[in-house]
Amino acid sequence: MSNNIYLESKPRYEILDGLRGVAAVLVVCFHFFETYFSMAPNQPINHGYLAVDFFFALSGFVIGYAYDDRWDKMSTWGFFKRRLIRLHPMVIFGTFFGAVMFYFGSCSTFTLIDKTPWYVVLGVMLWCFTLIPLPNSMDIRGWGETNPLNGPAWTLQWEYIANILYALVIRRFSKLVLGICVALFAMLTLILCLNIDIFGVLAARSWASYTVVGGWSTTPDQLQVGATRLLYPFFSGLFLSRMNWVIKVRGGFWWCSLLIVILLCMPWMGIGTEGESRWTNGLYEAFCILVCFPLIVSIGAGSSVKGGKSQAINKFLGDISFPLYITHYPLIYMQMSWVDKHRDAPLSQHIFVAVCILILAIGLAYAAFRLYDMPVREWLKGKLFDVRKKR
Repeated sequence: MSNNIYLESKPRYEILDGLRGVAAVLVVCFHFFETYFSMAPNQPINHGYLAVDFFFALSGFVIGYAYDDRWDKMSTWGFFKRRLIRLHPMVIFGTFFGAVMFYFGSCSTFTLIDKTPWYVVLGVMLWCFTLIPLPNSMDIRGWGETNPLNGPAWTLQWEYIANILYALVIRRFSKLVLGICVALFAMLTLILCLNIDIFGVLAARSWASYTVVGGWSTTPDQLQVGATRLLYPFFSGLFLSRMNWVIKVRGGFWWCSLLIVILLCMPWMGIGTEGESRWTNGLYEAFCILVCFPLIVSIGAGSSVKGGKSQAINKFLGDISFPLYITHYPLIYMQMSWVDKHRDAPLSQHIFVAVCILILAIGLAYAAFRLYDMPVREWLKGKLFDVRKKR
């Protein structure tokens, strides 16, 4: 058998795709409000950042379902090529779009922008195309992001790490070993959520204590946060897939969507941001990550959506989910710049700008999916695989 044969994709869990889209829309709205409210306790979508942990759980489940039983027909390099085809075109598009929009984000928050020559922007863009974390010494925005042109790309860096570990090591784990890993990584999640500084690095993020916020930089505290946010969700999703633990619920897409909205919009737990009960917020986030997200994935995988508006909405959200997530933040940088320069503008203008940017973000995501992502992926399949021998 040729290792270069392209294996047809399995039937998709459509509801899981749609739920990814629901979470992506909430992330966009979370970032809109973040411009005005920063973090808790006033953020209307207070726990919107937990969508990232939900994405990792979805990824673990989908990876296990799509590839666990295919290693007798697929090489490790073949797996890597498939993942690159699936993810990297939009990584490049999002970074390119971030470079195009870079100077539109100039404001008092991003003082480095006006000092950065255009050729440096192009150099950073080419570097970030590779998804290799950008050193802090090369930061051109001032936030210490591993991709200063498109902040959310940090999650894809961790996603790639998970994919590499899965292909080289994790896929060989027995169900018992996988279950033990899930238990150990659950403890790491609790340690982070309860701000137990066993590695001596969390003091640097006291502003985000008792939350899982972070992971977008290469400082020691951010590396601990990023790894913790990846490990339990990804392993738990993979474990659910390996055990085939799915739950069938009538109207599963809508119930799961409602649950995601409730969990991410839940108000801050505890008394203010500095109160004695701040630890209760950590417990809440641990509960979401350890219990609720695996439950939602299980229900989404076990349920179905057939015909009518529900299927159309689910499909649309699934189509734009990844493009929306990976392209919206350059528009948020622009919104931050506008707000910085027009803080005294009437509320109606702020709402109008936010709504227009949301519509633009969704339109851009759909256009990128249809006109760029799908054609490029098909072209790459033909270049990297022998598509004449599909099975």
